[in-house]
Parts: sequence; structure tokens; C-alpha cells
Amino acid sequence: MNIHEHQAKAVLKEFGVAVPRGYPAFTVEEAVKAAEQLGGPVFVVKSQIHAGGRGKGRFEGLGPEAKGGVRVVKSADEVKANAAEMLGRVLVTHQTGPAGKQVNRLYIEEGAAIAKEFYLSLLVDRETSRVSVVTSTEGGMDIEDVAHSTPEKIVTFSIDPATGVWPHHGLTLAQALGLKGDLQKQASKLLGQLYQAFMAKDMSMLEINPLIVTAPSDEEVAQLRVLDAKVSFDSNALYRHPEIKELRDESEEDPKEIEASKHDLSYIALDGSIGCMVNGAGLAMATMDIIKLYGAEPANFLDVGGGATKEKVTEAFKIITADPNVKGILVNIFGGIARCDILAEGVIAAVKETGLSVPLVVRLEGTNAQLGKDIINKSGLNVIAANDLSDGAEKIVKAVQGAR
Repeated sequence: MNIHEHQAKAVLKEFGVAVPRGYPAFTVEEAVKAAEQLGGPVFVVKSQIHAGGRGKGRFEGLGPEAKGGVRVVKSADEVKANAAEMLGRVLVTHQTGPAGKQVNRLYIEEGAAIAKEFYLSLLVDRETSRVSVVTSTEGGMDIEDVAHSTPEKIVTFSIDPATGVWPHHGLTLAQALGLKGDLQKQASKLLGQLYQAFMAKDMSMLEINPLIVTAPSDEEVAQLRVLDAKVSFDSNALYRHPEIKELRDESEEDPKEIEASKHDLSYIALDGSIGCMVNGAGLAMATMDIIKLYGAEPANFLDVGGGATKEKVTEAFKIITADPNVKGILVNIFGGIARCDILAEGVIAAVKETGLSVPLVVRLEGTNAQLGKDIINKSGLNVIAANDLSDGAEKIVKAVQGAR
């Protein structure tokens, strides 16, 4: 589950992480009030959507000279004008795709004098069963671009959950970023705070881009500040964190994915034309790959699970057919825990209920596979049977391409 930047910063602040002051705003009036509370002299008006690249994004309906989704202004009046222009408008970034996302909330934050920008993230490394720390001196840039062009500027190290953060971890981080003296101590402290938050809240990813060093003034020394924060949580652990679950913004999610979560279905919408319904994540990935191998694109990832029931299959079918981009469906079932005959009954019930109007190919294998095939063959429905996965992928791609 993802949350907005202002929510992420509020969570991190609970653990003592240094973040700039700021207030969320859902209306222009709230944006102005936030500016008055902050007092200036510099404000940052930030669009709050679940996507990166906001600053370089463009708003639909505005000219090419218009500013992006993150704007630095110097008065409450400018906050008001920019908030009015941004709220309710669709922001398109390299991560949203051409459809973009509508901006329904803003974050009004105090400006910061930036001396240096860094990148820092924590994520779960499933190969080592540890938390990996990824950092770079190239802050403010997409880490993928840094990895491609200057991979030597990325430093990675891991933290053993049995020991947690030790002094040498903080030293490694500080050395990677070229921090010394008091900033080195701040880096070590920050890493401990971030790791504590990561573990306590069951995060799956915590990305800070940029982490900044403030320009020192006569009144204070240089400080490390978290200028942006992106956080994802392990959805399987949300039952332990009702306070985090309440932060979910369903307006940022695909309606089909929301509906799938209600029925305990693993569903992710994609851009292709062939809907997939599979039991098992690995088999689902293989199904998507072989669809691409035969020259088409999958419209979704959908895993009904090893213990799929007739009811779950029916709901899965409804979700797939709700996507107007779906021009054909491939059902690929391996009956292990789940029985093919039960799943076949679910497919038939779903087809009858949804009034299927696109080609459907079904491949059944495993427990009661022949019984499942007999049920489908005797249903009188226009279903194409497949002998194996390769045969099924080839048939659905041909059926879809032939219908064009």
C-alpha cells in the first residue's frame, strides 16, 4: 500500500526524523491558511499523487510554459494562485503514463536553502532476507538514470535484522555521501531512525529523494533534512497497523484493483489486450511472458490463489471483463490444492453472468482436469479449449488478432 508524501513525512516524524514543516491542503482556502501558519518567506506547493516525477510533470489544459507539480513561491498570494491552478487538474508525469492523475490534495511546505542533495532508500532484499540501504550523492535524480549512466555513484549495504543498525552502518552511509563531523553524526542518527520506522511499520520500501544538507546560516549549522519521502507498506501486515490502513487513498488506485482486494484477489492492471486469470503467482508470470512471446500484451496480472473457489473465480472474471481494453481472455489453471472442476464451474457461472463477448481460451491441468474440461465442453458456451500453456497462448493471440 502506498501513501502520500505528507503522510509519509508525518509517519517518519513520529520516529524523530527531521522533516520541513508543512500542512496538507484539500482546498485553496486550506492552502492559504497553511501558508499563513508557516509564515514564509518561501513556500513549496506540492501536488500529492502516488507517482514520481511531479516537479517535471505537466498539467493538462495548461500551456507548455506552465510550471509542473512542485512549485516554489514567495507569498501567500502566490500559494493561492498556484493552488487554484493545480487542484482538480490532471498531472501527467513519466510514472503516471499519458492518462495522468488528478490532483485532489496539496502539501504546502516551508522552503529550504539547499547546499547538497542526496538519494537514500531502504527496501527489503528478498535474496539476503535483510533490509538493503541504497544511497547516492546524485540526489534529485531518478535512481534508475544514475544506475544506468554512473552506477559507481550508487552504494549499497545491508542491515541484519538480528542486530539492527550498528555504528559502522552509519559510518558507511556518511562516507558514501562524503559527510564529516557533525553531519556524519546526523547521518548515523538518521539511519537509525529510518530503520526503526521501517521495521516498526512493516514498510516494504522507503525512498528519500532528495535528502538534503541545508545551507548554513549565521543562526544555525548545516542540517540533514528529508525533503521528499515515498513509502510503501507490506499489505499483508496492515492488520497490525490500523492507523496506517486509514491513510489509504482509494482515489489513487485503479477501481478494479480495489474491487479485487475486497475478494482477496491479487490483481494488477496493465496496458495490454489479453486478460489473464491464473492460480499461482509464478504461473501468472509465466502466462504473461508467453502471451508476449506470441506477440500480444497482457491486460492484467491476476492470481486467484491456490485455494480458489467458484465465487472467487466468478468475481475475478467480472473484474477482467470490466476492463474495456480486454479483447480476449486466457484462463490458465493448474489444479493442485484447487480442483479444476470447481474452477470450471466458476468460469461457466461468470461467463453466463457477464455475458462474455470476447474470445475465451481455457487451459486446465492437474486435479480433476478432465472433469473440468468435460464441464466446459458440455456447457454450450463458446469456449476454446487448450492442450497446454503454449497452445493456449497461441490460440488466444490468434483469436484476438483475427477479431480485429
